[in-house]
Amino acid sequence: MCESVVPTFIPHRDHIMGFEQYHEPAHELSSETRTFARMIASLTEEAEAIGWYEQRISLEQDRQAKAIMQNAQKEEMKHFGMDLEFLLRRKPLWRATLEGILFTTGDIVEHGDEAEEAAG
Repeated sequence: MCESVVPTFIPHRDHIMGFEQYHEPAHELSSETRTFARMIASLTEEAEAIGWYEQRISLEQDRQAKAIMQNAQKEEMKHFGMDLEFLLRRKPLWRATLEGILFTTGDIVEHGDEAEEAAG
């Protein structure tokens, strides 16, 4: 008679924690912190998608395919902006810093240093 072997599952810390965006045990994090982590992950994914489309668009020879990719990239940019706005509404210091950097002219690094200092 042949006995079947049933593998034993031994929980590992990574399995308990759940998703990769959590670097601390998810059950110990507040709902707000878990949402924040998801939005940071979403922001990162949108930025990656924008970059992937940029590469594809730069190589695509078919006009129709290129137009579709450009349209998709615009959607990813919109999602990136919405994710960022969500986060900035919860982090006033981040908003204050970025207001001194974004949509300005001149030296970006200089504006960054000035904005960081002014925001506290």
